Amino acid sequence: MTPHISRRRTGLALSTAVAAGALLAAGLSSGGAVAQPAADQVPAAAPAALSANAKASLLQEADSAKAATARAIGLGAQEKLVVRDVVKDRDGSLHTRYERTYQGLPVLGGDLVVHTDKSGATDGVTKAVEAEIDVETITSAAAPKGARKVVWAAKGAPKLAFEKVTESTKKDGTPQELHTVTDAATGKQLFQWDAVHSGTGESQYSGTVELGTTASGSGYELTDGERGGHKTYDLENGSSGTGTLFTDDDDKWGDGTPNDPATAAVDAAYGAGATWDYYEQVHGRSGIKGDGVGAYSRVHYGNNYVNAFWTDSCFCMTYGDGAGNAAPLTSLDVAAHEMTHGVTSVTAGLVYSGESGGLNEATSDIFATAVEFHADSEDDVPDYLIGEKIDINGDGTPLRYMDQPSKDGSSEDYWYDGIGNVDVHYSSGVANHFFYLLSEGSGAKEINGVSYDSPTSDGEPVTGIGIEKAEQIWFKALTQYMTSTTDYAAAREATLEAASELYGADSAEYQGVDRAWAAVNVS
Repeated sequence: MTPHISRRRTGLALSTAVAAGALLAAGLSSGGAVAQPAADQVPAAAPAALSANAKASLLQEADSAKAATARAIGLGAQEKLVVRDVVKDRDGSLHTRYERTYQGLPVLGGDLVVHTDKSGATDGVTKAVEAEIDVETITSAAAPKGARKVVWAAKGAPKLAFEKVTESTKKDGTPQELHTVTDAATGKQLFQWDAVHSGTGESQYSGTVELGTTASGSGYELTDGERGGHKTYDLENGSSGTGTLFTDDDDKWGDGTPNDPATAAVDAAYGAGATWDYYEQVHGRSGIKGDGVGAYSRVHYGNNYVNAFWTDSCFCMTYGDGAGNAAPLTSLDVAAHEMTHGVTSVTAGLVYSGESGGLNEATSDIFATAVEFHADSEDDVPDYLIGEKIDINGDGTPLRYMDQPSKDGSSEDYWYDGIGNVDVHYSSGVANHFFYLLSEGSGAKEINGVSYDSPTSDGEPVTGIGIEKAEQIWFKALTQYMTSTTDYAAAREATLEAASELYGADSAEYQGVDRAWAAVNVS
């Protein structure tokens, strides 16, 4: 199951049917439905959805019992707990997260999680560190200006320390929150970290970007702890396994060219982070599955592999290095396209065949475009073109055009009876065209320096409602009203229902949806 972009690429194909969608492939004519677990198959240990009031009640209960909890888990008389968070599983067990104090001072590295079963019995404790705390908290040394006195327990023997937080803004506008911990006795720096972001990289397609990385030993690993632990691996031109996790000594990744293997990793990690941010910030969805857990990415797949794909079985993205291993398929819209296949697989589950398959493909293009607009990068200016950065055709043209899909020589602009027999990579053009028209309207115009001229099947004009509203309508339709077998007619009904609930049945947005579908001959 792969998105096929150009018939000239007929030698490219995915080898299995578990890939929910590759950016480029050929010769695949069918795919299987992604099986979705029934509600009663959700593991009992999976987190349960909590209302704000329910969570507040659990936090209050934990706070009232924190002294007894501290005694029950064996903390010393000078130690106290401060409730920070609580998660309740479907089976009723609780996981309550605490910070710790020692003689009233915050203990950095003292955080822990107390696990209790549904009966309320303690079922284990997970601590950040196991070291016992026994330090002298009185010091004659003056604290640095603006610093607070703390107990440093995160590394080495616990000791009295000062923590100072310096807030600033980096040259590119990124805020910085630099924490510096110094030994209260010697003044020696013990540790330093940026609470906002810790890594930067030189990407091939998006310029210098901020990355989520994690300190490991004396270096860093490409694990984004702020976005579900997303990891980026190097397959080193292999075609199986997970690969080797990217690491770096100084947290400066790649050189902006394919000569450095880390450059592709930078683009993949950046794309994963930007996609996570989009779904969370725009749709309130934490991660692809909505469970707060990151997928992972694999780069340098195969040799001269001109493709990228999403695989449900590993819930991961995989990227080839392109022709001559010089143009990795790791641009932002490609990354977002692949991860959106995962979102579709755990929501509507659109079968990757017939009209539903075209809608599956289009959904990935739609949200790839939305992610690009949300990221709003100066180095990858938002547009309604797919794959414009990777030059896979070798002539500077993009893979797909949303304003007039047929400009790629293969995709369909309008629905017709029998379009379900067309390869899903081409029938997707109908929904892509609909989304462009809904967002921007018909006719000639220039957006962010790119010229568009979108036609309509009936020759009548369409007035756009803006991509911000169009993306909300499509997401609500996808996650609440589309099913595995939704065809174009049903997609029209789903988006009309979504528009009605979001903006009203008499709204301009509702009328815009109706008109945009008519413009691509769906009624």
